[in-house]
Amino acid sequence: DSDGQEYCIADEQMPVEKLVAAMNWACGNGGDCRSIGENGPCYLPNTVGDHASYAFNSYYQKFKHMGGSCYFLAAAMLTSLDPSHGECKFEY
Repeated sequence: DSDGQEYCIADEQMPVEKLVAAMNWACGNGGDCRSIGENGPCYLPNTVGDHASYAFNSYYQKFKHMGGSCYFLAAAMLTSLDPSHGECKFEY
């Protein structure tokens, strides 16, 4: 067990349009999405699912203590598995 760390990631079964809409919302409402920009450490792999996971987690970690959830219109889910990879670090 990783000390109860929880990450908010994209539900890969959701349609791409739903993930994009939810990701745009997360980025526009306080999530830090600079890392998924073209030269950011989390740009690759350049998939909607990977970028959405980063955006959802950024928003969730920032606002969970103020009532923010990992829901994003059912486009996201919580996991205890760290989705970080290479230079791309997911906060918790």
